[in-house]
Amino acid sequence: MRKFALITGGSKGLGARLVQRFWLDGYSLVVVARNHVDIYSIFDQLPKLRDQSAMVMGCDLADAAKVATMLDAIKAKIPHLDVLVNNAAIQGPIGPLGENDLFTWQQTLQVNLLAPVALCRGLIPLMKRPDGASIINLSGGGATGPRVNFSSYATSKAGLVRFSETIADELKCEGIRVNCIAPGAMKTAMLKELLVKGDAAGGREVSLASEVFEKGGASMDRVADLALFLASDASKGISGRLISAVWDNWEEWPKHLDEISRSDVYTLRRISGRDRGLVWGDK
Repeated sequence: MRKFALITGGSKGLGARLVQRFWLDGYSLVVVARNHVDIYSIFDQLPKLRDQSAMVMGCDLADAAKVATMLDAIKAKIPHLDVLVNNAAIQGPIGPLGENDLFTWQQTLQVNLLAPVALCRGLIPLMKRPDGASIINLSGGGATGPRVNFSSYATSKAGLVRFSETIADELKCEGIRVNCIAPGAMKTAMLKELLVKGDAAGGREVSLASEVFEKGGASMDRVADLALFLASDASKGISGRLISAVWDNWEEWPKHLDEISRSDVYTLRRISGRDRGLVWGDK
């Protein structure tokens, strides 16, 4: 039976690499991007494979009404969905909160958090499959700790991780796995924006971005490897986790499913005083 994957933000950067890798792995694709013309050029460079189809959807995820219309169109055109990859994201305003434009701040949450929520909610009925399905949400800087001068981006990504943990529990009985990928700092247009912003981004952020562009950043193929793993049967039993493509030894996880399922490892959790030896801080 044909496998279907939907990937957002598929016109450039990591999204384009995910499109290439999922296509070569045998998936029929629904690819969503604001600039959908670029997606056609990506498919022009890929081999034409039998029994695979590609559907390109132009949609501005910042517009909730357009997202709803797109969901109706998708559900009318594909019979089921095996994998949903929420990759699309925007940087949002850079600089101290008091200097941020509030509308732009809110639009960042719409694209990075609320649009993925809408896609998950709308497409879950197509993902109730006998063999299971997988939702993969892309996390980012600020999801696990404060990120000064990037309050909207960090808030949206932290929210996306907690949302993923929550629906992972809700969808367990449906056989739908939900996980997040922390991709690491990659050579992307979004990261290059930090160099342009300079002081507004902060010295630490500019230094990191400069190092990535000088020495090379995280591998997009490594992120794609992890996404394909999470889409495959090999990852069954892994859900509700935030997984680093760079630092986590996720290839070994299938050998330790019982240990992982009994633990809160690779999740967002509060750190109590007792966790750090401050026994006076907790009752």
